Amino acid sequence: MPYIANHGNARLFAPVLLAIALAACSGKDEPAPADAAATPASPAAAEPAVSAKVQSMGSEQLRESASTALRENRMYAPAGDNAMEYYLALRDKLPDDASVKSALTDLQPYTLIAAEQSLAREDFGEAQRLIALIEKVDPSAPALPRLKQGVEGGMQVASKRTQDEADRARKDAENRARQQVEQQRLAQQQAAEASAAQQLAQRQEAARKEGERVEAERQAAARREADARAAAQQVATAPAQPAAPVLRAMSTPAPRYPADALRAGTSGEVLVEITVGTDGSVSEARVLRASPPRVFDREALNAVRRWKFEPVASPVTTRRTLAFKPGG
Repeated sequence: MPYIANHGNARLFAPVLLAIALAACSGKDEPAPADAAATPASPAAAEPAVSAKVQSMGSEQLRESASTALRENRMYAPAGDNAMEYYLALRDKLPDDASVKSALTDLQPYTLIAAEQSLAREDFGEAQRLIALIEKVDPSAPALPRLKQGVEGGMQVASKRTQDEADRARKDAENRARQQVEQQRLAQQQAAEASAAQQLAQRQEAARKEGERVEAERQAAARREADARAAAQQVATAPAQPAAPVLRAMSTPAPRYPADALRAGTSGEVLVEITVGTDGSVSEARVLRASPPRVFDREALNAVRRWKFEPVASPVTTRRTLAFKPGG
């Protein structure tokens, strides 16, 4: 759509342009994601409505840029490259140009709609930029108080929502921390209970084993006592045994001292067991213990086999110790 000096024709197309713009805005101005709207944009009131780059352009360049922006449907955006800013800068340079004023009047409704859509999606930075454009076109525009109040109120609501979300996140974190601490406490308590139960089981097992040991000792003592009583009863009821015969030695020659032991000065003793027959002679002889071993055994046996005793009624087995001492 070329820029024309006779702006009356442009006015004829204004309703059509408005409808097209509304459709375009509805497609372009989708609600911002929740993350983008979580934190309100910082106020842009201090920023100039028209960028310095646009303000530095000449009149003819501004006219051409405004016409191009209209053809490409850049009526109010993007910032620094839209028809509103070009016409505002051109109005500053040509304040009496009626066609420029008319173009701004026609573009103002689109900018107003875009500002309201920015408020709806909580894009407060863009809303403030558009409000600044509207205010520069007409500082007494009826919609300005409502739009400014909408920005202020929306930012407060968004800020409160952000704070509420931060509070919820903090509370959730605190709850999770408390739950973790409680879980750790429960785990420690369960571990302590398990350890106590294990120790109790060990003490009970030790007590059981001790009880079994005591009972076994008691039963063993009872058996020994019973055996002793039975033995005493048996001795009491057994017939008297005749006394063992008394051996009376008739000849007990001393053993010969081994020459090697005598030369070495070795001494010792031998415990022998002998059986004396009814005729008084030694019928059996064996070594029970010798010290030192196998030094005096042979001579001790040779000696006791030559021993003679008085005859006895029945064979008698007895023990004798033979001592070996050099010079003895």
